[in-house]
Amino acid sequence: MHLSHTLNIGILAHVDAGKTSLTERLLFDTGVIDRLGSVDAGDTRTDTGELERQRGITIRSAVASFTVGDVQVNLIDTPGHSDFIAEVERALGVLDGAVLLLSAVEGVQARTRVLMRTLRRLRMPTLLFVNKIDRPGARGAELVADIRRLLTPAVVPLTSVTGLGTPQARAVPYAPADPEARERIAESVAEVDESVLARLVEGTPPDAEQLRAALSARTADGSLHPLFFGSALGGQGVRALVDGMVRLIPPAPAAPVGPPRGTVFAVHQPPQGERTAYLRLFAGELRARQRVELHRAGGAPLTGRITALDVVGRPPGDDGPLTAGNIAVVRGLPGVRTGDRLGPPGDTPDVPAHFASPTLESVVHARDPERAAALRAALLTLADQDPLLAVRPAPDGATSVLLHGEVQKEVLAATLRQEYGIEAAFAPSRVVCVERPCGVGEALAEIARRGHTGPWATVGLRVEPGARGSGPVFTYETELGALPHGFHQAVEETVLATLRSGPRGLAVTDCRVVLTRSGFIGPVSTAGDFRAVTPGVLLRALDRAGTRVYEPYHAFEAEVPVDALAPVTARLAALGAELGPTTGGRRSWLIGGALAARHVPQIQRDLPGLTHGEGVWTSSPSGDRPVRSDLPEAGVQRSVRT
Repeated sequence: MHLSHTLNIGILAHVDAGKTSLTERLLFDTGVIDRLGSVDAGDTRTDTGELERQRGITIRSAVASFTVGDVQVNLIDTPGHSDFIAEVERALGVLDGAVLLLSAVEGVQARTRVLMRTLRRLRMPTLLFVNKIDRPGARGAELVADIRRLLTPAVVPLTSVTGLGTPQARAVPYAPADPEARERIAESVAEVDESVLARLVEGTPPDAEQLRAALSARTADGSLHPLFFGSALGGQGVRALVDGMVRLIPPAPAAPVGPPRGTVFAVHQPPQGERTAYLRLFAGELRARQRVELHRAGGAPLTGRITALDVVGRPPGDDGPLTAGNIAVVRGLPGVRTGDRLGPPGDTPDVPAHFASPTLESVVHARDPERAAALRAALLTLADQDPLLAVRPAPDGATSVLLHGEVQKEVLAATLRQEYGIEAAFAPSRVVCVERPCGVGEALAEIARRGHTGPWATVGLRVEPGARGSGPVFTYETELGALPHGFHQAVEETVLATLRSGPRGLAVTDCRVVLTRSGFIGPVSTAGDFRAVTPGVLLRALDRAGTRVYEPYHAFEAEVPVDALAPVTARLAALGAELGPTTGGRRSWLIGGALAARHVPQIQRDLPGLTHGEGVWTSSPSGDRPVRSDLPEAGVQRSVRT
């Protein structure tokens, strides 16, 4: 069969909303698999890792496909737990659209709101699927009201439910030919579509075809979100969801000619196994045995030859090319990393980060000291698969890692044990803080003219504040070639290494370090002389510039009952929160603001007691701010991030 186009659709949700179960149902109902897998039984199609099966959660993105008529749909099943948000971030850059799941029982949850906020900012075509309508406690109209209030007002239900909350629950699609259903849908579409609004005002409501076209157009531009009810386990409402995917989500524009351009959004490498990469192609064609060049931010290009190309959705043995709009598993590139981009230099801009970087750090030791090098190598391999898992050397042969949360730490420990045979001990996680220079400072160490017995090197450095997010930048004003290349390299490497542990033992970032003076005595001077002199010069320059400590913050929303408003705001104020807009009514109030990340666990523990168990807390990392008091003895960790 000739396929007209391919859709790459992500399945996103708060943990345990039923993403993997929905993927199984979609594959089963479209004939791809002949038996439904179960998360509890650990035999689902996309959760293939041993840890995923043991824990019943998705850890790594996976791709499966099915066809509907002449359309191929590639499903990207992403993790729901916030600790694995890096997987979701990379997937967003290759999607044509998304399905955001909610549980009809649990309703709008914390991660649901974070994901929806991101999808709306990207104007990603997004369908909503309310799962578990056959579970006791399932809600219908009340949940739709919550969705409009907490996620987006621009939602239009396209199915109704009978027997809600019982095993007999059924999802009934609205028929556009039904005048009553058409009027209900038209009123929702009119809120974001001026042409439909004009027709309703003029008393000439759109017919079924006009309404279908408007619904498709507003879904495609991300201004309207169709909603479907159903059950992934029971299969109710899934057919209507599939029809919505195919009819309402348009494929991304693809350029079949020209040089190949694409993005690597996932990398898998089992121990002692071959590294494979999922690559979405946006333009051109790609074939097995073709030589390619991949680019990454801040790194040298990676060149290599593709040995095998398994296009998702094609039968084994099909050696046809990967064409624009499709995804393939690529083999033969041992150095490939998540986030690498295929295409001419400068033609593949960096994908912007949609979620904040990790805010926790832990130092890891191998319980067997002889396995320290193996531990670091394993963590570096895992960091290639997760670009936000920064790995750096730490004192005494340990390794430092940046983390999103404690579940991620547990999974890392289990992965090291089960896949690499390494027992690792993780120190308690601490919040990552950084230093930034406040002003400009200079220092100089010069070779003494007589009787000099120390290092034979002259180094002058100037420290300047840099743009926020620029990281540490090393440059020089000295004449190019004034120093041998090896001496230049020694100074640069030592500067960057010293910035990882600045005056207060924290990483110094967002700064420019300029080499202003240099000198050597040949053939006496060595690179070691420059490595010995540079740290002291840099620390003196930083001392004269002055530095300030910054700690990560979370933007938060707390929904609380009316009688809990005063005690909750008082507790937030005591923790140093910056309170923002507060809105509410007769039943509840919504408190917004920003809070230091180190205090978030405390308010999460306090909130149930302050609100009689009715409070809902939602927060996400939102950059960093100056520390307003001395650092506490606990809860703040040296940062290795540069």
